[in-house]
Amino acid sequence: MKFFIDTANLDEIAEAKSWGCLAGVTTNPSLYAKTGGKLADFEGHMSKIAELCAGLPVSAEATSEDAEAMVAEGRRLAALAPNIVVKLPICEAGLAATRTLADEGVRVNMTLVFSAPQALLAANAGARYISPFVGRFDDLGEDGVSQLADVIACIGNYDWSGKNVDDTVEIIAASIRTPHHVTQAALLGADIATVPFAALKKCVHHLLTDRGLEGFKADWNKVIAGA
Repeated sequence: MKFFIDTANLDEIAEAKSWGCLAGVTTNPSLYAKTGGKLADFEGHMSKIAELCAGLPVSAEATSEDAEAMVAEGRRLAALAPNIVVKLPICEAGLAATRTLADEGVRVNMTLVFSAPQALLAANAGARYISPFVGRFDDLGEDGVSQLADVIACIGNYDWSGKNVDDTVEIIAASIRTPHHVTQAALLGADIATVPFAALKKCVHHLLTDRGLEGFKADWNKVIAGA
């Protein structure tokens, strides 16, 4: 399973990339707003992320609400850099825009997916990536992991050749909150987990690992002191 980082913060992206295991970036309007970004700077900011992660897919989300406007915005975003993926929400307009953009060779990440039927519609419309949400289901007291399992199983049943420029669909486990979510996504065979920086750091650490490092350091300091 590949790791994407779910953020628009350039410093977080740079640090995660320095670890050597980052495979992509996903952003959305809320994440961009958290950076304090302004409307006039949005496309420039997406370009900076794309440049920082050259060769890796970077999802930039369109905010238009009708299909025609989504297509126009998607074309602008895709033109910013070759690794930009246009992110669209699952809805009637989003599906129509996805079909048009996919036919033009633009890669689309369909987001806000909460069911297998939504995922199947997205794949048939030409989505290159599909982002089912896990944590937001859990917030409602429902089982987000089981919903993710349904999406992975249904998409895996079929050959998506001819539907998008890469002839394949990858599942991005999104709305990831904890290392447990990451584990469950991997056990289910999700292609990608997109993880907020704080949760990604939790994946690096473990209580026993941290204790072990502290023990090694203390023992080595004894060696140094006795030299």
